[in-house]
Amino acid sequence: MDPIAIKHNNEIVDIQTAKALGIEGEPILLDNSAEALEVLRHSTAHLMAQAIKSLYPEAKFFVGPVVKEGFYYDFKVDAEIGEGDLKRIEKEMLNLAKKKVAIEKYEITMDEAKEKFAADHLKLTVMERIPSKTVSIYKQGDFEDLCRGPHLPNTKFIRFFKLTKLAGAYLGGDSKNEMLTRIYGIAFADKESLVLHLEQIAEAEKRDHRKIGNEMKLFTFREEVGGGLPIWLPAGARMRSRLEGLLFKAHRKRGYEPVRGPEILKSSLWATSGHYQNYGENMYFTTIDEQEYGVKPMNCVGHIKVYEDDLHSYRDLPLKYFEYGVVHRHELSGALHGLFRVREFTQDDAHIFCTAEQIEGQIIEVVDFVDKIMSTFEFDYKMMLSTKPEKAVGDDKVWEISTAALKSAMDKNNLAYEIDEGGGAFYGPKIDIKITDAIGREWQCGTIQLDFNLPERFELEYTGEGNDKIQPVMIHRAILGSFERFIGILTEHYAGEFPMFIAPTQVAIVPIAESHNAYAKELADKLIDLGADFEIFSKNESLNKRIRTAEKGRVPMIIVLGDDEVANRTVAIRDRRTREQSSMNETDFLNFIQTKINEVHF
Repeated sequence: MDPIAIKHNNEIVDIQTAKALGIEGEPILLDNSAEALEVLRHSTAHLMAQAIKSLYPEAKFFVGPVVKEGFYYDFKVDAEIGEGDLKRIEKEMLNLAKKKVAIEKYEITMDEAKEKFAADHLKLTVMERIPSKTVSIYKQGDFEDLCRGPHLPNTKFIRFFKLTKLAGAYLGGDSKNEMLTRIYGIAFADKESLVLHLEQIAEAEKRDHRKIGNEMKLFTFREEVGGGLPIWLPAGARMRSRLEGLLFKAHRKRGYEPVRGPEILKSSLWATSGHYQNYGENMYFTTIDEQEYGVKPMNCVGHIKVYEDDLHSYRDLPLKYFEYGVVHRHELSGALHGLFRVREFTQDDAHIFCTAEQIEGQIIEVVDFVDKIMSTFEFDYKMMLSTKPEKAVGDDKVWEISTAALKSAMDKNNLAYEIDEGGGAFYGPKIDIKITDAIGREWQCGTIQLDFNLPERFELEYTGEGNDKIQPVMIHRAILGSFERFIGILTEHYAGEFPMFIAPTQVAIVPIAESHNAYAKELADKLIDLGADFEIFSKNESLNKRIRTAEKGRVPMIIVLGDDEVANRTVAIRDRRTREQSSMNETDFLNFIQTKINEVHF
C-alpha cells in the first residue's frame, strides 16, 4: 500500500511537500490512525468544497479545517441550501473522487495571492490571518484553495464519508460579521468504521441534552436574556442541588473549607495575576467610581485573598478552600452549544495551598477523589498531562519544576497518563481528566493545575520550621469542571434516565381523585424529610395522562394512590424502568427510598 503522507520530525508532511523539499520520514498509510484521518478528512473537506463549487459556481469559501467531529467548510452561496441538498453534494463528491484526480500543491507570494483572489472577500479575510509572505495552494481538477495542508496525493483514496450536518456560522465566529453556511462531514478509511460512527451519531442525537433537557424541563435559554446564559427550571435546579449537596459533604470529609469570593474584582488584581494580559479577551469589564473592575473568569484570585487574610505556618498546610464559583467568560456566539459551552457557569472549584513536599500526596488525593466520582457515575476516564503553552507567564525553570512534580506524582503511584504538549494553563502545567460516556464519546471535564506563578506574583508566604518565610505551592482543582457542562454530559450519558440518587424527581405521586390529595401531601412531606424530591401529579386530567406525563419526565419511581392505599397506608408502585408494579406499606416504602437515595457517597 502506498503511503498517503509521512511523519517527519514528529509532524505530518504530505507526499507533495515531501517531494518538493526532498525529505523522508515514517510512512503514514491509509488507516484509522489519528495521523491518517487528519490527512484523509482534510482532503475530504476540499472534495466537498470542489463538489459545492461544481453545483454552485458562484460559491466562495472561507476555511475548512479538520475538527474533533470530522471536518467542516464555511462558504457563501446565493442559493438556499437545506438538509436535503447534502445528498446531492455527497453524490457529486463520489463522482469527483472516482475520477482519481491528483491533488497538487504550489506556492505563490502573498501579493500574488491577493491579486489572484482580489474579487473574493472571504479569501482576503483568510489572508489577513496568515503572517507569512508566501501562501500554499492545493489544486484538484478545476478547484483550488488556500491551504497549508496536509492533503492526500489523489482523490482516489476518498471513498467512505458522510455529510452530517448543516448549520449557519458567522464569519470568524463573530456575530457582528456576515452569516456563512457551514457543512460538517466525517470520513474514515473503511466502511465498517463509518457505519459504526453513523450509528453513534444517531444514538447521540437521541441523547442530545438540549432535547432531553426540554422534555424533562431541566433548563432553558431565552433570546431576550442573552446567548450562553442558562436558566435553571425547578427540575434541573433540584438535580443540581442534589449534586452540590453530595459534593459539599465529600469536600468537607476531605478537609476542604468552604469560601466565597466576589464576582467582580478590581482590574489591578487581574493585572497582578496575569489574567488581564493573557486572558483579557475572554473577560468582561465594567467601571465603578471611575475604577475598572473585571468580572471573574476564574476563582483563584478570590481564594488567594482568603489565604492572605491570615498568617500561616508550615503546620497549617495544606490549606484547602472550595467554592461553587460562578464565573463569566466571553465565548463567541458561534461557539455556544447548550450547557456544553456557555458564558456563565459554576465551577466546583478548589485551591490547595501546600508545601513543595506535600505536592505528591495532594495530587494523589485529588486523583482518588476524581476516581470515586467518575466510577459512581460509571465513567471510564484517562488523564492527560498538559505542558507549557505558547502563551505563558513565569520562568522556564519554574515550569520545568512544576511539570516534573506532576510527572513524579503520577509515575511514583503508577498512574497512567498521556502527554498533551502545549496544553497547559498560561500559569502552570496541569492534569486534565477526560471521561468516556456510555456511547464511547470522550469529554474534557476536571483539571488539576500546579501553580508556582500566582503565589510568586501575589508574594504569598508561610513560616517554615526554621522561622523563615517560604512561598507555598498552589494547586488549582475542579473535578466536574462546571455543573453546567457536567450535567449536560450526565444527561447524554444516561439519556435522561438518571440514577435515583441524582434524579431531579425521585418519586412521582399520582393521586387518583381529589379525596386522595391529603395522603399524597402527607407522603410528600415525609419524602422531603428523608432528603428525597417529589412531584404531585394532581391536575384535572385523566389518570393515564398524568402517569404518562410522569413517565415522560423520566421519574424513576411512580406511586399511585387510591381508596385502598389511603385506607391501608400503602402505596401502589410502578417502577418505570423495570416496568414492574407492586404494593408496599408506607413504612417499607419510605425505608426503601431512603436506602436508594443514600446508597452513594463520593
